Amino acid sequence: MMPQEAPSADVTAARPTPTPRSLGPAFAALDLGTNNCRMLVGAPAGDSFRVLDSFSRIVRLGEGLHQTGALSQTAMDRALAALHACAARLARRPVRRIRAIATEACRRAVNGREFLARVKRETGLEIGVITAREEAELALESCAPLLAGGGRRALLFDIGGGSTELAWVRIADGRPTLIGYDSLPVGVVTLAERWGGAGFTPDGFTAMVDDVAARLASFESIHCIGREIRNGGVRLLGTSGTVTTLAGIALELPRYRRPLVDGVVLSAEAADAALARLRTMGREGLAQHPCVGPERVDFVLPGCAVFAAITRLWPAPRVIVADRGLREGMLLRMMRGDGPRGAHRAGLRGAI
Repeated sequence: MMPQEAPSADVTAARPTPTPRSLGPAFAALDLGTNNCRMLVGAPAGDSFRVLDSFSRIVRLGEGLHQTGALSQTAMDRALAALHACAARLARRPVRRIRAIATEACRRAVNGREFLARVKRETGLEIGVITAREEAELALESCAPLLAGGGRRALLFDIGGGSTELAWVRIADGRPTLIGYDSLPVGVVTLAERWGGAGFTPDGFTAMVDDVAARLASFESIHCIGREIRNGGVRLLGTSGTVTTLAGIALELPRYRRPLVDGVVLSAEAADAALARLRTMGREGLAQHPCVGPERVDFVLPGCAVFAAITRLWPAPRVIVADRGLREGMLLRMMRGDGPRGAHRAGLRGAI
């Protein structure tokens, strides 16, 4: 991506990839997460792809999972409604290949497999549960272009609804290689349910940060990332709603715009200032802010607590922000023809 003039001295923005004129066959990727259901349909365009259709809806599939160990009927119904909408959109668009995945909520829930069997019966979508390692690999797949152009190591983090994925990456000859990963059983949904309104208080927020930081300690002890950061050449890259929200606040966007956020580089000072601003808004201010909104009010500060714990333990001078993730990684794999064996053709009734 080519840099454009930064909106402030502490921020470097990236220009979106030009739209190609010719399109190849369409591919579809669906990601059923703990908090969101997302779908992306794209066609090959050089080394990347052009987006033909996208879908995103907050479904809170993991609501109550921390307390009960199972997906609730209400949560499953919400997710099914979103999946029916995805199936209807795909039925209207010929696609060469579909891959649909589920992550932490369906990995942990005692009735996760049963729910996915119901999804297949009712929608025709065959959704496979992926491992935490594959989550890290898919995130790295999609974010690899943002790591080009320097550095010898990178720490990629993905703050999800039910878990937070970490990927420790070696960069050699411009190519990133995964050398270590971990999946913490904490995400924005689990933290929101555990801490509730206390997370909006100074003491509660600090306690959330301390809790997450303690969980990061084992990854640090294995890979000595702090020492690597002090030696230089290490970059942090975050891909999640939390980091894109922080970027939107830092850029003072009147409304969220992906082309201005994806690939932006925030200085540590700019990221800290944006986080501090979010913490002072309160529930009403967060609900009214165009980069947050009422549906995400309960999840923003828990995500910020994870971000604060990561940057406290690993204080890199800058963080790269990515508005891309598992769906993009799946599309790139399918388009190259080297996706996992579990990826399937015509995974939806009526698709070709």
